[in-house]
Amino acid sequence: MSVTLASRRGGAFLTEPLDASQAQRERLAFLELRAFFTGELRRADIEARFGIRPAASTRDLALYRDIAPDNLEYDLAGRCYRPSPSFAPVFEFNADRVLAWLLQGFGDGLDLGLKPAAPCEGPGQLTRPDLQVLGAITRSMCARRATRISYLSLSSGMKRREIVPVALADNGLRWHVRAFDRERARFGDFVLTRISKVQEIEGEVDERELLGADEQWARMVEMELAPHPNIKHPKAIEADYGMQDGVLRIKARAALAGYVLRRWNVDASPDHRLDPATHHLWLRNTPTLNGVESAAVAPGVYAGPGKEAVV
Repeated sequence: MSVTLASRRGGAFLTEPLDASQAQRERLAFLELRAFFTGELRRADIEARFGIRPAASTRDLALYRDIAPDNLEYDLAGRCYRPSPSFAPVFEFNADRVLAWLLQGFGDGLDLGLKPAAPCEGPGQLTRPDLQVLGAITRSMCARRATRISYLSLSSGMKRREIVPVALADNGLRWHVRAFDRERARFGDFVLTRISKVQEIEGEVDERELLGADEQWARMVEMELAPHPNIKHPKAIEADYGMQDGVLRIKARAALAGYVLRRWNVDASPDHRLDPATHHLWLRNTPTLNGVESAAVAPGVYAGPGKEAVV
């Protein structure tokens, strides 16, 4: 069966015939995705994802290397393939699809029990970051390496930063990378679309810079959402959200809790002072946000002068 392949030569995608079945074409796309966004690829990755035998995965790798001979290099020490410095993607991936793969795993919606490529959580996709930037960030994340980036922030404009990426997250409005900021010596959120010129830094990172040391990521916050007290017919809101006994109980990471509240326009003020016409929900147990850094972006929470939750 002959299908078309969107390949890139010299920076431009071209259409070429590829004599391969649809199943094999999907495996080729997967191995390229895996290599590019995690920085490593093994035959076992293909076998586990598609349930094929070693001989078939070997043929897939051979075909891919025939199509793009300069894309992969074999790492003898790591016993895996890695993307070369001249790597040029053969397949034209959609940014939303890539982010969905990273968020939900590489199983295309199937529960295959595969380990996620990178820590990544969020309620949905909105922005479309540059895939070259995203790939560089996720490779560094999987390799547990620091990166030097050019970052455009609201508070300080364009600036070079050294960060250690540890997770991806969708805050409901845009994708960001959770990372240890070496300048500020703390974990923070960096919007992916504001990152450019990513350069991986050689050398080991300290344990205090890795995900296990991020207390805001590890802490789970229990939130009780109730109909806003000033709504005339609260039963309608209870029906909208399938509430039990007038409350919807949810959990979120402390690093994301404020974004969850903002996404759903939850009035997080203790005295439920916000307009019920635009805030149908109220956070009934507001003390649960004590010590939650992301609460600064929640509706009704005063962050203080000069505060910026997403740097």
